[in-house]
Amino acid sequence: MLFSNQSLKKLIWPLIVEQILIMIVGMADTMMVSYAGEAAISGVGLVDMVNNLIITVLAAIATGGAVIVSQYIGSQDKEKANFASGQLMTITAIISIAIMIFCLIFHKGILSLFFGSIEADVMNACITYFLITALSFPFLGVYNSSSALFRSIEKTKVTMYVSLLMNAINIIGNYIGVIILGAGVAGVAIPTLISRIVAAVIMFVLSLNHKNDVYVKIKDMKTMNMPMMKKILQIAIPNGIENGLFTLGRVLVTSIVALFGTSQIAANSVAGSIDQIAVVVVNAINLGIVTVVGQCVGANDYDQATYYIKKLMKISYVVTAIIGGLVIVALPWILNLYTLSAEARDFTYILVIMHNAMAFALHPTSFVLPNGLRAAGDVKYSMYVGIGSMLVFRLGAAFLFGIIFNMGIIGVWIAMGSDWLCRSVFFMIRFIKGKWKEYKIV
Repeated sequence: MLFSNQSLKKLIWPLIVEQILIMIVGMADTMMVSYAGEAAISGVGLVDMVNNLIITVLAAIATGGAVIVSQYIGSQDKEKANFASGQLMTITAIISIAIMIFCLIFHKGILSLFFGSIEADVMNACITYFLITALSFPFLGVYNSSSALFRSIEKTKVTMYVSLLMNAINIIGNYIGVIILGAGVAGVAIPTLISRIVAAVIMFVLSLNHKNDVYVKIKDMKTMNMPMMKKILQIAIPNGIENGLFTLGRVLVTSIVALFGTSQIAANSVAGSIDQIAVVVVNAINLGIVTVVGQCVGANDYDQATYYIKKLMKISYVVTAIIGGLVIVALPWILNLYTLSAEARDFTYILVIMHNAMAFALHPTSFVLPNGLRAAGDVKYSMYVGIGSMLVFRLGAAFLFGIIFNMGIIGVWIAMGSDWLCRSVFFMIRFIKGKWKEYKIV
């Protein structure tokens, strides 16, 4: 077997710790900015939906590189794995800088397009938060791509330690900015920028270490090898389109939520933060499965690829049930950490319970399974399913239930569950039929 139980633990446990840190910082951001009022927390929540669209695109590029590097490792071609790493950094730099410039120039138009109907104080919070966090996109891109390379060589402890530092900077900075200085949304955004700069510099320097099994060479970054870039983009583009449109769908849905008033906007933001607890392990497995399946496919061993997909799916179901259940039990105490109106608190309570029930039933088949298929090179099918499901269910059903049926935020979250159900059905069919085994990249 390519991966023993011990090697899987070594790969995935640091990723779990890393995801927990990310989740804690996300919750800390929401909790601290809640002290600045519901306009501030609504503004941060709305912009985070837009930022997640950018983050998704950058993550797709990193995943494209990770798949190619993992497959080269599986096929025992370390030289091409090194070269692919350098090309990944070049693509990341070009695209992330372009995105940053676009967001800085057109920030008002972007925010008005999605959230034009919100109150003036919420829009002001949105603008402040968006401008500052947009500066961090190139650094986040480099951090993501460097981390993807370390995951490909199974050195996830490195990313865990750097993530620990990054998130420590973020939390301490949030406390100083919001609680001590009373800087509101700026007090949350500036620490995010600083932490991403520090993490990007450290991860990039570490990725240059020639003692690593796979490392980046500066000379490889100075060239643009189109065949290699095509391989990376062959994974990254469909993955980016799918996940980007999926996240765009969430942004558009959030623009629908913005019609329901400040209390429901705040509940949507807080529930989205708390919901990360139930899927924190699944998010780690989403990252780890790329390395595992990618190396199996690179070694041309599809029996092992199938075995590990099933194994990681089972683990995902068990831990989602356990953690999601514990969150529901502890929810009254968790909500005490937030400063919310009674109405916003009631909505948040309902949304978290809905999410955790749906996550147990559908989250692994909606997200872990397609990541396994992508790692094998089967990205276009995932893209088509993701786009279709997003348009019909995530967006269409949200409009139907939320506005037409006047169900508000509850209807929007029912639409989210129907989207997960559709994705689960189509990805299970693809996996069972075995068509995904025909798309090896290297």
